[in-house]
This record gives sequence, structure tokens and C-alpha cells, in this order.
Amino acid sequence: MELRQLEYFVAVAEEANFTRAAARVHISQSGVSAQIRQLENELGAPLFDRSTRVAALTAAGVAALPHARAALAAARAVREAVDDVNALVRGRLAVGMVTACTVTPLFDALSACRRAHPGVTIDLVEDNSDVLVDRVRAGTLDVALVGIAGAPPDDLESLTIVSERIVAAVPPGHPLAEHPGVHLSGLSSHPLICLPPGTGIRTVLERTCAARSLAVEVAMQASAPDAVADLAARGLGVAILSASMLRSYPGLVALPIEDADVDAILALVWRPDPSPTVQAFTRLCVF
Repeated sequence: MELRQLEYFVAVAEEANFTRAAARVHISQSGVSAQIRQLENELGAPLFDRSTRVAALTAAGVAALPHARAALAAARAVREAVDDVNALVRGRLAVGMVTACTVTPLFDALSACRRAHPGVTIDLVEDNSDVLVDRVRAGTLDVALVGIAGAPPDDLESLTIVSERIVAAVPPGHPLAEHPGVHLSGLSSHPLICLPPGTGIRTVLERTCAARSLAVEVAMQASAPDAVADLAARGLGVAILSASMLRSYPGLVALPIEDADVDAILALVWRPDPSPTVQAFTRLCVF
């Protein structure tokens, strides 16, 4: 078997779709399918159930996946060890960022990395923070910019960029607009607008409410802070965002949530013992 076959197998397993996997590894879908067929023929068992639209792993595929990941990680380690001896930085840098990211220093760091190390190929993907953290742990992303609640994960290296409390925001004329602040219990009678589950802001809201045995209604959700603020400005509910996010929307009245005592954190995370490529990139990250 070949390393590229294992790479394609892992890509399809993680994307659960041959088309998305092909785009991820930058070859045609037919090329991915052909290589996985060859791998299955060599192993003597199908790795995917192709009877549905989702490329689901068979029992053999589930058993093979961790070993395929380990083989790819070992191959990368061989290359990185040689590159380290030769003082070279090259290879592929897989970077994740929270959906609708507007942190331009991340893009500046990516640009600086490309200029300083032209042998590095950069892949950039968006997703919710919980998915990105899991992919960093699994090794399918090298580094990710994520929103998290309370503190960065203990098992990952991290660089905290922002740590702040969540706030509520309403348009002028809203019943809460004249209040200096609000408590979580005071939000229970109002529909809320927030980011989706798996994002840092939503996790902070859910965790603080659960700690006080409060139930609040998230009536609407949107993947971008701009959309959350825009919906609130139209009177459709109370926006829940971070203080720094709301500075971009002067038409809304920001209300501190007095008893929301879990910080919303924006951080860069990566695995311990990073590769030379990751080390080079994180040294360029100035936020």
C-alpha cells in the first residue's frame, strides 16, 4: 500500500464524502475512488459502505483508521526530522479557523509564513470551534484559531488572543435598553440570538445557564456575528456576543450580563511537540 492511499482513505473517512475529500487532497473524485479501491483490494475488505450518500466506514474501515493516521504521522515525522537537521521548513500546514473569522493578524501570519517559507503549502478550513479542536487533537489540523469557554484545553498548546465576558445587545427602544446591565434570569423572558452550538460564545452561554439551572430560549442562530447583530438590530431578539464583537455595531446597546462569569476565549491551539512547520508559523503569530 502507498501513503497517498492512506491519505485519501483518512480524508474520505473524516469528510464522510468522496467529493469533499477529493477537494481536500486536490485531486479528482475518480482518482480518490480508484486509489481507495486499490487499497481495499490489497486489504481484502471494503473500507466504506457506498450504499448511501454518506461515505460511512465499514467495520474494517473503523479498525483501519487509527493505524492509517499513525502511519501518516510517522511518515511526516521522518520528513520533519530530516528537515530539522537540514534547517528546512517545508511541507503542508493545515490551519483551521472559526467560521466567519475576522481576525486579520491570523491572515498576516499566514502571509508572513508563506513569504518566509515558500516550501510550505497552506490549507485553510472553517468550522465550529469544537470540531476544530477535535481535528487538532486527531492530527488532521496542525493549528486552529478557536473560540472556547473558560480556558484553553489542557492537552493542547495555546496562545490566548482575547479573554472576555459575553454581553447582551439590544436596539434602542427595547425594554432592556435603559438598564445598566442584566442578569441571566432577566433574559429568560426574551428570545435570544446567538452563534451555533459548538462555538465559544454559545458554549459560554450554555455553561453559565446550566450552572444556575436556568433555561433560556435561543430563538435564532447564525454562524456570523454580523448576522447575529443584524437580526437583533431588527428587533428579533437579544443578541449574545462578546464585548469586542459588539464594538463593531454602535447601533446596538451593549448590556453587561452581571452573572455570566465564564470567559469567552479566542485562542490559537496546536498539539504538544509541534513540527518545525508549526513552530515556524506560531513564531510569526503576533496578535
